[in-house]
Amino acid sequence: MWSSARSEAALLAEFPAPIEIKPVRGARRLRLRYDEIRGILKLTCPTRTSRRTALKWALDQRDWIECQLARAEPCEPFEPGALIPIDGRETRLVWAEGESRAPRLTDGELRSGGPRDGFERRVTTWLKRRALDTMSIEVAEFAAAAGVTSTGVTVGDAGSRWGSCSSDGRIRLSWRLILAPTEVRRHVVSHEVAHLVHLNHGPQFKALEARLFGEGLAEAKSALRAVGPRLRRLGRRR
Repeated sequence: MWSSARSEAALLAEFPAPIEIKPVRGARRLRLRYDEIRGILKLTCPTRTSRRTALKWALDQRDWIECQLARAEPCEPFEPGALIPIDGRETRLVWAEGESRAPRLTDGELRSGGPRDGFERRVTTWLKRRALDTMSIEVAEFAAAAGVTSTGVTVGDAGSRWGSCSSDGRIRLSWRLILAPTEVRRHVVSHEVAHLVHLNHGPQFKALEARLFGEGLAEAKSALRAVGPRLRRLGRRR
């Protein structure tokens, strides 16, 4: 058993931004908000709630936290000349009017011709297709290792979730994961495939997730927390 000091320090290290905890007399529930001016998370809680319990609850709101951080920073639209990560590698977006409209990835560039007005849309469509193709293969790979099958794989942009798995075996993943480093994307895919077996986050689920992903799971989770806010800003104009 960790001491309370060690456990609190470990929990604080999990947050992508500083957090303040304030017990409030008369409060009946935990509340979390992001102070954009100060760049900190503010957590209020009933006076009898332990700091460790409050921090663990706040960590469960990690997707919401990342959304707030993403909104607080400038967006990065898919404009010609912009640098965006694809599989974690910075790639230059190039509009070349005389070339084919279909985007083409070559030599560190994603090139597309056609009318300038549709450039962002064509880039987004290409990324979504690449995301679906790539992650469908990875879902099948991890599912085979787990001895199960998925009834379907789709991509979307839920905003607050990187992935989900329904009770009927359907997996939905954020297309933005194709922008992340490979190990980050595969972490989310293996996580959702593990839910095909265990629709919870209990010990058996965690053991299966670790087996499917292999070494470096903790590092991949940490990397997702680090790059997540930027991934949510990419391709947006507010």
